[in-house]
Amino acid sequence: MDRIINTVNAYISLSEQEKKYLQDAITKKVFHKNEIIFSEGRVSNEIYFVNQGCVRLFYNVDGKDKTAFFYTTGQYICAGESFTFNIPATENYQAINQTEIFVLTKPKIEKLLQQVPKMEIIARIATENELITCQKLIACFITKSPEERYLDLLNTQGELFQQVPQQYIASYLGVSPETLSRIKKRILDKSRS
Repeated sequence: MDRIINTVNAYISLSEQEKKYLQDAITKKVFHKNEIIFSEGRVSNEIYFVNQGCVRLFYNVDGKDKTAFFYTTGQYICAGESFTFNIPATENYQAINQTEIFVLTKPKIEKLLQQVPKMEIIARIATENELITCQKLIACFITKSPEERYLDLLNTQGELFQQVPQQYIASYLGVSPETLSRIKKRILDKSRS
């Protein structure tokens, strides 16, 4: 529980009573490797916090999985459009490895906001962070080559390469696994020169 409380405390100060309200609102769930956490077609009623592990966001495009993002320890996850507008989601979330998630349901969030109104700030910050991440991702695909995107991922989230299967990283970068292998080889050859 400390990780989520520390994340909140980075933005707003919580009293001991407010921390207790937050703890009471949270349910802990553990997902096994490759287990689906949330699937498209459902209406999202939950916000997740990754306490430990790695989660893959993917879309089903013509029967093929297309990886869009990886969430790691300390990040919030929400099928935002579905959660906000009460419509079926188009995204899927999958545990890459054994993953521990804290879950906040809509009814518990509403109760928590009545008890601790300043928690509204966290929802805004989580939304802003998601928007910034999306903007960076779009800009990366528009302005950078697959090799540059690979290097960015390596420099900013290098731990993913130890946790995530190669085909998911390739899909995230928008290349085939074979192209990813060639990119890795080129970078390795450059570093040896």
